[in-house]
Amino acid sequence: MGKRRYWLLKTEPKEWSWEDQRSNGGMSQWDGVKNRQALKHMKAMSKGDRCFFYHSGPSDRRIVGVVEVTRPWYAIAGEEGAVDLREVGEMRRPVHLKDIKAEAAMKGFALLRQPRLSVVPVPEDIWEQLCEMGGGFADDEEATPPPAEEEED
Repeated sequence: MGKRRYWLLKTEPKEWSWEDQRSNGGMSQWDGVKNRQALKHMKAMSKGDRCFFYHSGPSDRRIVGVVEVTRPWYAIAGEEGAVDLREVGEMRRPVHLKDIKAEAAMKGFALLRQPRLSVVPVPEDIWEQLCEMGGGFADDEEATPPPAEEEED
């Protein structure tokens, strides 16, 4: 397996919410993407890649959790396809769009440059910053490393 990559997946909570993801045993088939660029991103996903689970819609746009790709792109009907995901953990604090926009380091982030895309890549440095903004996510030691221990004299 190559280096892990990071993504952001948008969903309208009325269509598929974080609560739906969790109530489904944390597993889901992510499909229904029609935009060519978003499909290209989905086809580039590999097993083990991590994705922010982002609630879109008219109000309260925010990152609410993290999922992991368990099965990369596969065809389901003609040109349509999907990736399978499992829940990794809920953000300790949701990361709201307004807070993302307020960070100067986010200026080039695809979420802000191409706001209509439902699947966007997340550079590793942006991933780490967003995890920090959200206090990490539950059940993942990678996202929230333990505090460094002080050396004793």
